[in-house]
Amino acid sequence: MSDAAFGDIDNRSNKELRELVHKNLAGRHRREAIFRTLGIAAIAAALGFVIILFGIMLSKGLPAFWQANVHTEVYFDPDVIKGGPKPVQEAGQSDADYQQKVLAWQRTVTLSNWNNLVEQSVRRLAPDLEVEKRDVLAIITSAARFDLRDMYVNDTSLLGKTIPVALLASADADNWVKGKLPRDLPDERQQLSKGSRDLADRLLTDGSMTFDFAMHIFTNVDSRSAPASAGLAGAFMGSLYMMLVVIVLAVPIGVASAVYLEEFAPKNRWTDLIEVNINNLAAVPSIVFGLLGAAVFINYFGLPRSAPLVGGLVLTLMTLPTIIIATRSSLRAVPPSLRQAALGLGASRTQTVFHHVLPLTFPGILTATIIGVAQALGETAPLLLIGMNAFIANIPSSPLESATALPVQIYLWQGNENRHFFEGRTSAAIIVLLALMIVLNAIAIFLRTRLEKRQ
Repeated sequence: MSDAAFGDIDNRSNKELRELVHKNLAGRHRREAIFRTLGIAAIAAALGFVIILFGIMLSKGLPAFWQANVHTEVYFDPDVIKGGPKPVQEAGQSDADYQQKVLAWQRTVTLSNWNNLVEQSVRRLAPDLEVEKRDVLAIITSAARFDLRDMYVNDTSLLGKTIPVALLASADADNWVKGKLPRDLPDERQQLSKGSRDLADRLLTDGSMTFDFAMHIFTNVDSRSAPASAGLAGAFMGSLYMMLVVIVLAVPIGVASAVYLEEFAPKNRWTDLIEVNINNLAAVPSIVFGLLGAAVFINYFGLPRSAPLVGGLVLTLMTLPTIIIATRSSLRAVPPSLRQAALGLGASRTQTVFHHVLPLTFPGILTATIIGVAQALGETAPLLLIGMNAFIANIPSSPLESATALPVQIYLWQGNENRHFFEGRTSAAIIVLLALMIVLNAIAIFLRTRLEKRQ
């Protein structure tokens, strides 16, 4: 065969090879474009679901931060308020006798008919409207009378005076003026009587009833007798005490365990068994930790039921695997050359770990701690099993007192029979909980960034 023939064969082979390469490249580029499109679509879908979730929460929860208030003037009628002036401690009178007289005076003041003052102040806004007393009181929360009583006890000079006061509307009245209740239902199926509905509409039209920011959501505790004044203060303090217990116990124990297992523990069957169990604990359902807490901390050790201390101990057990695993991952990320250099310069194993290795892992440890605490903050199931779903009417002053927590409060409000009112209040509580988690994560990112810059 001539050289020209061989040249033609080589040219055809090169041409076919180029065509094959271009075809393969086109296929690879097409698959890469498809994969990139699917990745963008997945991210967009995830962001869309997050936006939908936050949109639903905000649309339902934000209106709950504004509640109806009746702005009127209250006359502290001396004919209604009993007990006279507040006792004054006399010369030579013991503190015990004086306190006894003050308590007796407070009991007498409490027995005064404060509802009469509430009724008179509301009637003054619509004097031409014929409404029964119970219909007037139905649009004002039952806690209003206690608010007036406390105002007088704190300042007895109000007796005989008329001062402007904002009375919080009841939950049913708030639902009515916000349009949450259908107006075409017959009277026997309405939550408010016709007189109460007409009075609420009149006050709203006249401007005497306005929607004001409900600061009491953050300052009041939960309430069953006056749901309109229910707040998150007790649940917030319960969660705060639990998180303090988790931080004090889980962080040092988790970091110390990770440092020992990664840097000092011998590699044998026992350490392998411990590592396997730590990884398994991270996947145990949270309700199992609740059963463990109820059986060990409450039944065996006799710790108080519904106490933030018990809740914090249970959440500590849940958080430990997360902190240990994340801390060990941070320790493994430190280059072995750093350890070898420190040991070569004469540093001991302890000095190498605590002076050179551990400081480099602070950003990772901090991130793991905040993630673990944020996860513990949102747990509900284990807290239900240790009794933190009980109704608590006071703000706990210590971790040993009975309390509830934010996620449990959300659970309780979600099941309240006054669905129209507490549906929005539940969403508002979820917004508060999510805001706390976002703040915790923002703090973690900020501190991690600063620590990384220093290094």
